Amino acid sequence: MPSTEPTRAIHEIRAFNRFYTNLIGALDYSRHLYLPYTLTESRVLYELAHSPHTDAADLRAELLLDAGYLSRLLAKFEKNGLVRRAPSKRDPRRQHIELTARGRQAADLQEERSREAVGSLLARVPAADRSRLTEAMRTVRGLLGESRPPCAEDVRLREPAPGDLGWMVQRNGALYAAEFGWNADYEGLVARIVADFAQDHDPYLERVWIAELDGRPVGSVMCVRDDAPGTARLRLLLVEPDARGHGIGDLLVRACVDFAREQGYRELVLWTNDVLRAARGIYQRHGFVLVAEKPHRSFGADLVGQDWRLALHETPA
Repeated sequence: MPSTEPTRAIHEIRAFNRFYTNLIGALDYSRHLYLPYTLTESRVLYELAHSPHTDAADLRAELLLDAGYLSRLLAKFEKNGLVRRAPSKRDPRRQHIELTARGRQAADLQEERSREAVGSLLARVPAADRSRLTEAMRTVRGLLGESRPPCAEDVRLREPAPGDLGWMVQRNGALYAAEFGWNADYEGLVARIVADFAQDHDPYLERVWIAELDGRPVGSVMCVRDDAPGTARLRLLLVEPDARGHGIGDLLVRACVDFAREQGYRELVLWTNDVLRAARGIYQRHGFVLVAEKPHRSFGADLVGQDWRLALHETPA
């Protein structure tokens, strides 16, 4: 007798599809959050605003759209002043698509509406259950989606949104406790660093980057002024364990180095510990030089602290 397990799975998936389409109002165009655009048009706007690959061929592959349908959609966008099309610099046989200022405004409006809609959904879920909900969604995407590992091209670096600074404190405390056994002293240090930045920082000379992958933060780094004149300090480099090994740490450090150089700092320094071998490898690849080491006991462990330095300019800008 054949197993009933596949039948149950099909029933559950179809039931979930009916539930979710009703939940988000996908069938009710009168209250559709993507107005005046269709769902497909809104998705194309999103990809043009966020994807590093914006050739027409890349859009077709990413969204699995018919070439003729996508061409008509892009022609409509161009007529309405939302996009401009030109031969691709990578391959003149391909068509490069980019948003105009008007198109960027439309994409930003769609993003704002989407965040508000998702925020309303999350408001119904008790705070204690939200991590369980998002983990279940990641599981579904992982099982039914592509098994391709994350890479730096999939990551978006952005400024911290409300809650991200708190996330930095929480994840630093939790990860270093789990991986190295550090106690709450380290989380307290991170909290003070983050609080100082939040309360008093120069947005021209200091910055925080959040690495976002599939809508969730997976890494962060901070560039702040040091006490020494003309010197910036790299702080709190972090990459989530499931996102490591794919260039995200390099992406964050490169952003910090480029920012420090562009703002006219003479050098970029950092302090770390010898047990953080992966991070040390990233620093070395970007030209940092170890200048001092000193044993110390901190965070409930015996450690060797290290000072690293990267020369940016020979004279102050």
